[in-house]
Parts: sequence; structure tokens; C-alpha cells
Amino acid sequence: MAKPRVFVSSTYYDLKQVRSDIERFINSQGYEAILNEKGHIAYGNLEKLEEYCYKEINQCDILVSIIGGRYGSSSTKEHSVSNKELLEALNIGKQVYIFIDTAVATEFRTYQANKNVQGINYQAVDDVKVYEFIEEVYNLPKNNAIHNFSNASDISTYLKEQWAGLFQRLLNEESNKKEATLIQKLSDTSETLNQLVEYLVSEKKNGENAVTQILTINHPLFRAIERSANITFKIFFETLNELMNLFSTLGFKLITKDHSDSKVGYASWVFPDDFEIIRISKEVFEITNGDLPEPKSKIKLMTSGDWKPEYIEMDIKF
Repeated sequence: MAKPRVFVSSTYYDLKQVRSDIERFINSQGYEAILNEKGHIAYGNLEKLEEYCYKEINQCDILVSIIGGRYGSSSTKEHSVSNKELLEALNIGKQVYIFIDTAVATEFRTYQANKNVQGINYQAVDDVKVYEFIEEVYNLPKNNAIHNFSNASDISTYLKEQWAGLFQRLLNEESNKKEATLIQKLSDTSETLNQLVEYLVSEKKNGENAVTQILTINHPLFRAIERSANITFKIFFETLNELMNLFSTLGFKLITKDHSDSKVGYASWVFPDDFEIIRISKEVFEITNGDLPEPKSKIKLMTSGDWKPEYIEMDIKF
């Protein structure tokens, strides 16, 4: 049986032990770890050695990018080899997880505040290009989790939770595939969906259950969240609690209502980059206490015509 192939990308000498620990973790999960130093990449004699690394990424399913304090071997004037490995994986649409050493991530904030000041010596990195690349990573579309790490255990714990979430979502998608496919054929456009709902209501065919099913699966909230959070797969949930579990799996952090970044009338989450905030209005949930939606609150049934842009807001963390 084929195993998911996981490419581990990082500089070598400073992260040698971390790479070794992550290799053991990946193999313990039943996946196949791909590391350059272990001879897992087949090299030829027609191109530069690094080119064979980039080609190997095409044959992998997941790339784990670990960014430490060393810049590493240069590939171009702008990027190191490990930098280009990450960019290659993103360019061809591979599932990517990005980890940044905690000391580097902390000093990166200092770099952002002083990057136009000459003569600063940074302690956590050997080349300011590390911070220039991290800034480039943060400016990428927000569809890849970025987390800090202090040791290999931080990385393996996060990956274990993420991969468990992917498997659980796969099981749900398989169980709902038949129903979702049928509904999708019936409602290729919002106009078709609205006409179908009006027809079912007027003709009383299948009663309220048919209407409820169609409205729930095609709820405009799902597409709005996918666009705002740059989620590249279709999402589905029926309650706030299910949405909380989904966001948690993707690395979003719930903002409690007593926190300074909370907003009355909205449930709010911080993006995995710890910078942007997505807020979802209580108006899209069935609530009883007038406050933020309770975890078991169900989403209100609505069509695209009922949707209002203010139901989802994007904000910046203070």
C-alpha cells in the first residue's frame, strides 16, 4: 500500500538533530520521510544537485519546512536552497507546514521595526536574508499553517494533530460525498438553488426536510469563510462547536469574549500567523441568550440573497 511521502526541508548543520527526530516521528506514523542527507533523493548527472531536490518535491504529498537561524546554501541571489524548496512546494500546490524557530520568530519582530536601519547586528540569524525570506513567507496567501517551535517535540505534536484532523475530514467527506454530489448537481449556481427552493416550497414536495438539506449544504457562510480565510478545500459544519473544531484543526485560535481583541456580537479567531483576525457575526447563528453564540448554536438557514457582507469581518491583531 502506498504511503504518504513527507519531504523535510531545512538547513542541515544547525537543525541536524531536529531533522532526525522528525524523521523518526514521520516513520512512526506510517508515512515515508524524505531527507536529503539520508540518501532518499535520487541524483543524476545532467543538472545541479538542488534541481533533483525540487523534482523530488513533485513526487511527495507533504512538505515540512523548518526555518532556523542559518541561511544555508545559496541557490539564487534572493533565496537559499531550502527557501526554494518551500517556494517550489507552494507553487505546485503541495500541502505545506511551516515552522519557525522561536528565537528567530521573536527577533523577527525587531527586524520588522528596524529593517530600514543600517548597521544592526541580529543575534538569532547568521544572515539578514533569513528575515527577508520569513517576511516573504508571511506575505504568501494564508492557506499554510505557520507555527513557532522550540524543539522537535513541538513540531511532531502539531503535525500529529493536523494529520489526525485531515484523516477525520476525509472520513466525513467520504460519508457525505453521495449526498453532496447530488445537491451540487441540482444547484450549480445560486440562481438555480433559489429556483429549486421556491419550487419545493410552492409544490410542498418532500416537505421542509428537503429545503433544509439544500439550504444547509449550500449555506453562503461556508464560501465566505473559504474566501476570507483562504481555505482551499470545501468546508461544512452545522454548529458553532463544529466550526470551532475546524478552525482549531487549521491552527486558528479562538479569542475569548473577555480579551481585548474580542468584539461584541462576533465570534473571533486569530489566524495561524498570529496577525490577522476573522470575525463571524452572531446573526448567522440561532442563539438564545443574546450574547455570542453558544457552542451548540446551529447556523441559521439562509440563501445567498439573505447574506450580508458584514456577517464576516477581517481585522488586525493589536
